[in-house]
Amino acid sequence: MGGQPHRVLYFWHSVGNRALTLLSNCLTNINLSDMETCYKVFRREIIQSIPIEEDRFGFEPEITVKVARRKLRVYEVGISYWGRTYEEGKKIGWRDGFRALYCLFKYSLKEPKAKAVSQTASAPNQSTIV
Repeated sequence: MGGQPHRVLYFWHSVGNRALTLLSNCLTNINLSDMETCYKVFRREIIQSIPIEEDRFGFEPEITVKVARRKLRVYEVGISYWGRTYEEGKKIGWRDGFRALYCLFKYSLKEPKAKAVSQTASAPNQSTIV
């Protein structure tokens, strides 16, 4: 989080996020700070080589598993974040958490392990680059 101020909202969202990140770390053997940050950057060749099936909140666990299975380099970089309330447009809910959980298991079981790629992936995630 760095030394910057940040807005603190929704205890249960925080608990859910930590649980999803912990499970993601267990299934991928990557030690991310926040899997569900929605900030990821990739080299064009890398992201174009990964078939994406999910949209909405299923994208985060899908791409995390697929990057891990391809043994791509992952870097975390701190970001500045100001959380929104539902009144301000926050759209995530408990169903999205269950979808992320489903996607973590789905892609962990489905995605084959690939040979290491010579290219590197870079993706900033709230403290995470995948």
